[in-house]
Amino acid sequence: MKVGLFVPCYVDQMYPEVAWAAWRVLTHCGIDVDFPAAQTCCGQPMANTGCVDQTAPLAKQFVKIFRPYDYVVSPSGSCIAMVRHHYAEFFENSADYRYVSERSYELCEFLHDVLDLKELPGQFPHRVGIHQSCHGLRELRLGSSSELVKPAFSKVEKLLSLIDGIEFTALQRPDECCGFGGTFAVAEEAVSVMMGDDRIADHEQAGTEVLTGADMSCLMHLDGLLRRRKSPMRVLHVAQILAGDDGKALFS
Repeated sequence: MKVGLFVPCYVDQMYPEVAWAAWRVLTHCGIDVDFPAAQTCCGQPMANTGCVDQTAPLAKQFVKIFRPYDYVVSPSGSCIAMVRHHYAEFFENSADYRYVSERSYELCEFLHDVLDLKELPGQFPHRVGIHQSCHGLRELRLGSSSELVKPAFSKVEKLLSLIDGIEFTALQRPDECCGFGGTFAVAEEAVSVMMGDDRIADHEQAGTEVLTGADMSCLMHLDGLLRRRKSPMRVLHVAQILAGDDGKALFS
């Protein structure tokens, strides 16, 4: 199995440690991981602001670059949702696009659905609160939505529960938006900040020590608010917890 690792632009530029953590987790699982250097932004920011003409070439470049791989894996639910659910308009009955879209997975989704992991090494003795990002929740179904009368589940929590010592905090509103929303945070700054503050307050009342999730964009937003509040709560991408924290690597 050969996997092409897709690293979102904001992870590449500001949180490269998240990409390295994803790589370490995948290689530990015996996966042959490659990082195609020609990759670019998936085009989601342009698409969200209605710049369709600017999105199309990025979508076509993405499919061309990742077509040779068995799977595409990324530590970002929103970018994978873009590829899987919003690229179709740029391709007319393309077999290459269908191949890539059907084999594109968010990291936790890949570990849970494709590899079906049953055990993970190491310990993480902290109270962990999970933020379920909107794209991962609503478009990738990484977890259950509270408005649906169905058994509750969370693929992220199931994976993390394989690590000894983790205690999960109980949120009052477990699937509420953090307010980031990409360009929404720029166009509607005040609303975005209020929504983020609400999410942080929920984690504070639950006793969260480490806030985690599958989208670094949402975590970036929440981390900024936490730092401004001088909160002791830490923010880590789920890949960082799976791979090890504070230099104490689970996977060497």
